[in-house]
Amino acid sequence: MKLNDRGLLIVISGPSGVGKGTVRKALFEMKNHELIYSVSMTTRAPRPGEVDGVDYYFVTKEEFLKRISEGKFLEWAEFVGNYYGTPLDKVEEQLDLGKEVVLEIEVEGALQVREKAKDAVFIFIVPPGKKALYDRLIKRGTDTPEMIKKRMEKADREFTLAHKYDYIVVNDDVKNAADRIMAIIRAEHAKTERTIHTYMKLLRED
Repeated sequence: MKLNDRGLLIVISGPSGVGKGTVRKALFEMKNHELIYSVSMTTRAPRPGEVDGVDYYFVTKEEFLKRISEGKFLEWAEFVGNYYGTPLDKVEEQLDLGKEVVLEIEVEGALQVREKAKDAVFIFIVPPGKKALYDRLIKRGTDTPEMIKKRMEKADREFTLAHKYDYIVVNDDVKNAADRIMAIIRAEHAKTERTIHTYMKLLRED
């Protein structure tokens, strides 16, 4: 019997352009893990190379708003005209199966999850410096100068919310950042508060 039968919800968050997606992909490329990626839903258009159902579920604004009204999101947020959200049923299904579910979401969404999922693990990804963040947004080549300006202003506000997370991981090197996150996940699984009830059952068994 495992000490934790229910899965662990891991929330990876941080400002736009900090490299959340790159770190998450590096995390999943590591060996010997049982991580499940929770695919978010969005109304924005796919970027080059993105695949529906793999990177995001791409839906219309009307479909997204309908799902909001039906309470079908663990969290959702709107940014520069596009909506992003985490389908609640998909997450609960995987957690009940004992899977380690990874959410890669914006800060606003992460704070919503914090209110609903008290036992989740929240990891804030930060750049090694503000210039590094700006350079990444430029290099990404998907935003206009005005959009980059808005993302930098939003990042300034989001940096002040780091205290609401359980851990801060600096993305100075993608592999190092992924290694730190995996170490956090393993440590969280061993926490007494997550394992004590099942452990006491083990002690009572013949």
